[in-house]
Amino acid sequence: MVRHLLPVCLLLALAGCSSSHDPASIAPESKEELAPAPGNVAPVAASSATNAVVQQHLADYATVKLTADLSKFNAKQKQMVALLVEAADSMNALYWQQAWGDKDALLQKISDPATRQFAEINYGPWDRLDNDQPFVDGIGARPPGAQFYPADMSKAEFEQSTLKDKTSLYTLLRRDAQGKLVTVPYHEAYKAQLEKAAGLLRDAAKLAQDAGFRKYLTMRADALLSDDYQASDFAWMAMKKNPVDIVIGPIETYEDQLYGYKASYESYVLIKDQAWSAKLARFAKYLPELQRGLPVADKYKAEKPGSDADLNAYFAIYYGGDANVGAKTIAINLPNDEQVQLKKGTRRLQLENVMQAKFDKIMLPIAKELIAEDQQRNLTFDAFFQNTMFHEVAHGLGIKETLDGKGTVRKALKDQASSFEEGKADILGLYMVSKLAEKGELDKSKLMDNYVTFLAGILRSVRFGASDAHAKANMVRFNFFKQQGAFSRDGKTGRYRVDFDKMTAAMNALSAKLLTIQGDGDYAAAKQLTDQMGAVDAQLAGDLKRLDQAHIPVDIRFEQGLDVLGLKKP
Repeated sequence: MVRHLLPVCLLLALAGCSSSHDPASIAPESKEELAPAPGNVAPVAASSATNAVVQQHLADYATVKLTADLSKFNAKQKQMVALLVEAADSMNALYWQQAWGDKDALLQKISDPATRQFAEINYGPWDRLDNDQPFVDGIGARPPGAQFYPADMSKAEFEQSTLKDKTSLYTLLRRDAQGKLVTVPYHEAYKAQLEKAAGLLRDAAKLAQDAGFRKYLTMRADALLSDDYQASDFAWMAMKKNPVDIVIGPIETYEDQLYGYKASYESYVLIKDQAWSAKLARFAKYLPELQRGLPVADKYKAEKPGSDADLNAYFAIYYGGDANVGAKTIAINLPNDEQVQLKKGTRRLQLENVMQAKFDKIMLPIAKELIAEDQQRNLTFDAFFQNTMFHEVAHGLGIKETLDGKGTVRKALKDQASSFEEGKADILGLYMVSKLAEKGELDKSKLMDNYVTFLAGILRSVRFGASDAHAKANMVRFNFFKQQGAFSRDGKTGRYRVDFDKMTAAMNALSAKLLTIQGDGDYAAAKQLTDQMGAVDAQLAGDLKRLDQAHIPVDIRFEQGLDVLGLKKP
């Protein structure tokens, strides 16, 4: 698809590729020869109507303070945590470049303080919780390829290109002096910032008491400067006892809505809840058995999930970059590398303080508005925690390589891959809860809690906007469940009621459908399902409007950083 830009955007485009704060944002040997990434129409002074809309949408976020009890940490450990927070913070500048371009150039054009604050929350001038609607006057639609591809590149040109690393997670597409497409590795494009982040990780490694964590930090620092992350992913999988953790680097591909190929920089700093983690550990051993029992033909479950998968609970103390934009993650399932997953499984990190905040500030108020009164007692934090936890575990189920031998599911499904993977994890998470309850590992008498909380979770997540992978997945599931009679809606009260048996049947049917499309690598079928069932109809839109009128937040934003934690700058 060709994106036509106005000439006035060229200054912003150039700034987006070589910020004054980062003279090495493109490979030094080719910095002056490469054409810039997409720019955007220069913003103009905001109207009073725009400012009013921004004020309204700022209220979509409830503010949550990110903190944890660090009293048991000694001075050396606290210094290490401070270094990790600083390293995590460096991902913000990198993500700004990938999502928009030059942050300062945008913010300096915005005179209204509230609009400037909203742009910082959204890492650009598009509202991530409102279908990427621009909220800065003079700004056009968000480019599907963000800053990863040239503005004038068509899909046909990309697909005809013979560049071997064009689909790599860690390359930018640019034009050389002759106008030909070339690739620029991340570690060259963002060299200055990555050297800073790597240095902070190495300093933190010197203070780490746990040998495995020290090894991981050192290897992750090396990976930032080489774009070779697999060895550090294996090192991260090997860690079992460290009380502090950091997830950092280019990880998820949600930002690339053109192809879903390019990873964005993000970070989390986490403090482990040792007691909860011990309780969760026993569930990982059931993965192979649950894989064999999936409600789909045998060929779609022939892969064996890794045996080193584990479950842990954490208090999040910092979110950076892609992790901090729009709807905030409440659990993590990593690494994404399919080879690592097949050999070692994944680690599932439950962010319990963020989860509790969303349950209290959003889920409970939604249930009071939209769930049948006699089923509101079935909405519990324990069920929310379980559903979220098993969503992450379920990422390890199903299939990673397409059955036709043409590569990974991620590459086959392209821009549909993220929403399909999230949808698969959601529905298989509920499947796992049901199966573990049958085995006596979970309380079967409380299974209805999981189902009702699951429905309330869909109503929460569809508010994230159509551009969000989780929201798309939830809309498909909502409409599929509606067709199957998994829930009903009272026409008088506008409240939803779960039908336990029909939801169980719908869960199995949708599981089989998603797993089959993934295994076949059927892009056309994936897109058709999303197009047919990924939209909000008028009735649901009206119900969601009631949540807005009740002033229920859509998501949360954080007060975070060294000051909040009571730590000194390293």
